[in-house]
Order: sequence, then structure tokens, then C-alpha cells
Amino acid sequence: MFVAEGLPAVLFARPGRPTPISFVDLDHDKGAALAAERLVDRGCRKIATISGPPAVLAAQDREKGFRQAMAQHGWPYIPVAVGNFTRESGELAMRRLLRDHPDLDGVFVANDLMAEGALQVLHDHGRRVPDDVAVIGFDDSLPARQSEPGLTTIAQPLEKMSAEMARLLLARIADPTIQPTSVIFAPQLVVRESA
Repeated sequence: MFVAEGLPAVLFARPGRPTPISFVDLDHDKGAALAAERLVDRGCRKIATISGPPAVLAAQDREKGFRQAMAQHGWPYIPVAVGNFTRESGELAMRRLLRDHPDLDGVFVANDLMAEGALQVLHDHGRRVPDDVAVIGFDDSLPARQSEPGLTTIAQPLEKMSAEMARLLLARIADPTIQPTSVIFAPQLVVRESA
């Protein structure tokens, strides 16, 4: 709509299909790879993941990046339970993983809300985090900082990303002929008690 109307706009996240519009995003694949590295470095041997909704590009990228990084460490298959980025879906997904893979010792969760739900289920099942199961989330949102134990997660530099979106938008307003551009930010592993 913005492109067809010639309105200045900047997207937060890569568009679902090629579109001549500027966007700011995170290197989700790399963030997921950081999570994989952390779990492997901790010595986890039975690793699974809780992915986000398959229709969401960021969720696809996070799962793909995690799987690729794990494959590079010799894991050709990683069990997955699908969630929808809510705490409740994280709880359901963690229950499924524990039912199907009771010996799992590491979980990468595609966002912090689902990780919060996973932590609750692990607690309810008497599984100690990180001693029995290491858990890593994604986003470094408020739930990551308030969870018990504190959630190791992948941070997005949201303030810098927002500032870049504003800069791109103002540049487009000042010069409507400026070519669309993309800016991809690097994620960062934030280590807390869960992994």
C-alpha cells in the first residue's frame, strides 16, 4: 500500500516478498547460531527447539539458523515443537518436548515469552534450569530479565534499530527519489542463569 501510493515508509523486519521499500531487521539466523553455540559449549547433548509460527519470516530464520549451526556441530536432526510466540504456546510446546524427548538437556526457544512458559513447565516437572536443562530465549525482552532463573537470550538492539528506521524515514521524506535500502543489525548473546 505504501509503495503503491508513493508514501514514505520504513518497515521493521524484512517484507514477506520482494518489495521496493526500506527496512530494518536483525540477523535472526546469526542470533539463533549464537544460541546453538552456547548450548554446545555448555556440553548439552540432547538439544531441541521451540520455534515460532511458520508463517513468520523471523521465526523461519531463527529455526533455520539454529538447525544450520547445530548441523555444523554434527547434529543432523533437532526435535522441534511449534509455538506462536505466546507464553501459553511455550508451555504446550515444552510439554510436548518433554513427553517425546524426556532426556533433553538443552532448548533454544524462538522468543522470550515462549521461553518463560517453557521455564514454568520445566519447574513443574522438577527439572532444574540450567543444571538439568539449559534454556535460551530470543529478544532480551522484559520476561527475560524478570524470569526465574534469569533467561539467557539473544538481544536485538531495539533502540538503535528504531533510530535507524527514523533516520531512513526522514531521509525518504527529504528526498522521495532516494533508493530503498535495508539495514541488518547484529544480535548479541546475553548470558544469564538459564544457560
